[in-house]
Amino acid sequence: MPHAGSSRPSHILLRDDAGRWATAAPERTVLGVIHNVTSATRLLDLLAPFEGDSRVHVVFTCTGSSAFENGTREFIAARQLPWISWEEAKREKFDLAVSSSRGGELHKLNAPLVGAPHGAGYNKHLRREPGAGSREPGAGSRKPEAGSRKPEAFGLDAEWLTHDGELIPSAIVLSHDEQRERLRRGCPEAVPISVVAGDPCMDDLRAGLPFRAEYRAALGLTPGRKLLVLTSTWGPHSLLGANMDLVRRALAELPHDEYRVLAAVHPNVWYGHSGWQVRAWLAPYLRAGLLLPAPETDTWKAALVAADAFIGDHGSLTLYAAALGVPGLLGAFGDDVVAAGSPMDRLGAALPRVAPDVPLGRQLRRAAAAQADDERLAAIGGLVTSRPTRAAELLRRLYYERLELDEPAWPAVPRPVALPLPLPAERYGPVPPPMFVDVRPEPDGTLVLRRHVAEFQGAVTGHLADPHLVVAEGDPDGRWAGAADVVLGRAPGPRETYRSAAERVFAAHGGCWLVAFADRAVGEAGCVAVTRQGEVITGRWAEGGDLGFGVAASVLYADAGAELTVSVRVGGEVGVLRVG
Repeated sequence: MPHAGSSRPSHILLRDDAGRWATAAPERTVLGVIHNVTSATRLLDLLAPFEGDSRVHVVFTCTGSSAFENGTREFIAARQLPWISWEEAKREKFDLAVSSSRGGELHKLNAPLVGAPHGAGYNKHLRREPGAGSREPGAGSRKPEAGSRKPEAFGLDAEWLTHDGELIPSAIVLSHDEQRERLRRGCPEAVPISVVAGDPCMDDLRAGLPFRAEYRAALGLTPGRKLLVLTSTWGPHSLLGANMDLVRRALAELPHDEYRVLAAVHPNVWYGHSGWQVRAWLAPYLRAGLLLPAPETDTWKAALVAADAFIGDHGSLTLYAAALGVPGLLGAFGDDVVAAGSPMDRLGAALPRVAPDVPLGRQLRRAAAAQADDERLAAIGGLVTSRPTRAAELLRRLYYERLELDEPAWPAVPRPVALPLPLPAERYGPVPPPMFVDVRPEPDGTLVLRRHVAEFQGAVTGHLADPHLVVAEGDPDGRWAGAADVVLGRAPGPRETYRSAAERVFAAHGGCWLVAFADRAVGEAGCVAVTRQGEVITGRWAEGGDLGFGVAASVLYADAGAELTVSVRVGGEVGVLRVG
């Protein structure tokens, strides 16, 4: 694929002899203007109203003005988008252009331009500094000089909507009526060309709500397991920029079998630092089960629909999650870059911030209880769109009026996001992570096990009552050898008995009281445990309730041997262990 700015030939439909080579004969040509991967993902949502209409042909270009251009070419190539260079785009004439960003020399396009936001409305401010045409909103922009007015949100200010005193777009898409008043303050001459058309992303999210169970299953959530979504925009004030330790805390403090944690990371983080670097920074957490979808996919949409809770920052995903009614907390917030009076500004004042000294699970439970009927949060969520379910309809009307074409006969309606494909499986080593395990009896005698990844534990310990430490034999981290209470032993050798194999393990783990092996007779469905006193105890899961030999080992360590059978619950799964 040619690089942005190259002089290689245009797309075939822009050639003078296109009629000779083209299969279809579109009546109108639309230019989709890409700034970076972030704007590209939004742009595809905005162009969805053209689906099914062969009278309209869409070609794409990239302005080359973004500091986060990495990944753009790969995005275009992976989706087989018909592409022309920016120089060609400025030379050619189009019937319409659509952009979800304000960056680049948009005033040089020879087409009526529809400008739309690339997130949940207009929430961040940015001053264009001299010679800084590639500046990005939300990264910690320079504040205006003392005594000057604070700018309106990026996209609603004359600084970004005009060139030499002339309006650049011919139509400005707003998602809510409240934005028109802010536009009036920032660029009054643009009010007559503003169109309130709602938010196509919000509409698609809401269209997916009836299928929440399907999204949860596609994300690998077992019954009873909750999904926590960590949402991070980019820049030093973002969740990953200001509080990356929250990833560790989530995996450390939330029971491993009761929660899955998914990190929805802004494309500018991914492509600004590289996907490899982001994954390297998060590698310990990925090994412990963190889900990390590639940001150019729409998996984050499925995750928000499937979520039980979120922890976010001042990015659009936080506002979308709140608008869906998902209870949440703020792990970071860029007060300096959020436009005063915007929905994001109001949300920042309404959501609780993560406390460093209170167990995270307790904070999430409090948030869920407090936010269930919070009218203030509901009102803020309502500011995402004032035309719910109608964005596809209203955008199509706007486009076809500009194109002077009759609209297609079929209705333009929101579509639920496609079910996500299975996330790439993380490579993992042969040694499972050490776990702190709590075993607590319920009034009916059921034992409830809660497991927490040991290596991530920090100062907050209220989530751990009286745990024991379970370590696998051969763990390379020597600090666990002397601290382990239970060791999951490797299978005994051909000439070893369970007792002799256990003696080998006891010798290497001075504090260990019990060594457990998978029962060779029934595999993972059974456990043979040897105590330091030499007692051999077996435990086998009754039919239909196999929770694995590691869970059985913790039950046996908790001295459940006095019972012939014991009911055990781990996360949303229940099994019956027969002890013999």
